[in-house]
Amino acid sequence: MQAVNPPSKRLPASIWALGFVSLLMDISSEMIHSLLPVFMVTVLGASMLTVGLIEGAAEATALIVKVFSGALSDFWGKRKPLALLGYSMGALSKPLFALSSTTCLLFSARMIDRVGKGIRGAPRDALIADIAPPDQRGAAFGLRQSLDTVGAVLGPLLALGLMLLWANDFRAVFWVAVIPGVLAVLVLLLGVREPDKPLSGPRINPIQRANLKRLRPAYWWVVGIGAVFTLARFSEAFLVLRAQQGGLALAWTPLVLISMNLIYAAGAYPFGKLADRMSHTTLLAWGLVALIAADALLAWRNQGAVLWAGIALWGLHMAMTQGLLATMVADTAPDDLRGTAYGFFNLMSGLALLLASVVAGLLWDQLGASVTFIASAVFSAVTLVLLWWRRISSN
Repeated sequence: MQAVNPPSKRLPASIWALGFVSLLMDISSEMIHSLLPVFMVTVLGASMLTVGLIEGAAEATALIVKVFSGALSDFWGKRKPLALLGYSMGALSKPLFALSSTTCLLFSARMIDRVGKGIRGAPRDALIADIAPPDQRGAAFGLRQSLDTVGAVLGPLLALGLMLLWANDFRAVFWVAVIPGVLAVLVLLLGVREPDKPLSGPRINPIQRANLKRLRPAYWWVVGIGAVFTLARFSEAFLVLRAQQGGLALAWTPLVLISMNLIYAAGAYPFGKLADRMSHTTLLAWGLVALIAADALLAWRNQGAVLWAGIALWGLHMAMTQGLLATMVADTAPDDLRGTAYGFFNLMSGLALLLASVVAGLLWDQLGASVTFIASAVFSAVTLVLLWWRRISSN
């Protein structure tokens, strides 16, 4: 789908505030996550399979929880309180990473953080769709994603500087990450105004059968294609470990996410605006082509220009596709079921992400890193074939 008219107005202030909330929380999270895979392997002695299980379970839990938080936001008619709860859980989890001396405690911290992400995700996305004018949704989601990704650049950059300054003291960096997490909660509390939504009738369960039937085949197609796509997109932790495998020093491993997210941040908003003016299917297909190219390079080499080009292309595919998928969900779901729609979309993507990360860790341990990236390219190619089949069958 594509908009008939180009956007003509400035984005509302609350969209910008939500973007800065995401920026601050991503600074906090990525200060930890850019170091976490190496911390697990070198300090806690975790295997690659353990890394895959922890990362996959944590991210999948976040996406699965979105089903219930999204449906609750539709039933309640309020999005902001749930978003506030989720961001608060994210902030409160950060000290646990600094205190972790075993993989069990670290796993608990990761789960609390990701449950918080799950609680806030669908209501926040639905809130953006509620606030933004229909002809600016692509730009709104692109802006939030862009600011979110700026945070994902600044977080690893801060982590890198502090690791150099404090002689690889992982735990000290984790403690500093608490500060931007708390600031994110304050900006959401004070800077975002939720639009009033008058009740048009009695509140009903948004996930009952009658309501689910209102989600059209076009919506379920987006859910399905998003799930297959996610099978190709295992955790970025494996990008960090691929670079470390090639000899990148511990203190410099945050450069992987910095590089990827610089491309992601620079591209998310322009590609979001582009999504308001062109075929979503075409843009998604080009994003898959970028991912296949990234996988090919990362499978080939783990050093030098080839490695960094692969990481940059990974960031490019993220910029092209992540805000786009959120826009596609908003465009194919009824207004009053938007939170539920995001929830089910993320449930399927969450299950796919769990499978992708576990398989990636298993392939890495048993067959080597190159096979992990080749498998990602295969799933990307399958998604491309499905998009082509959809276009042919609809003509």
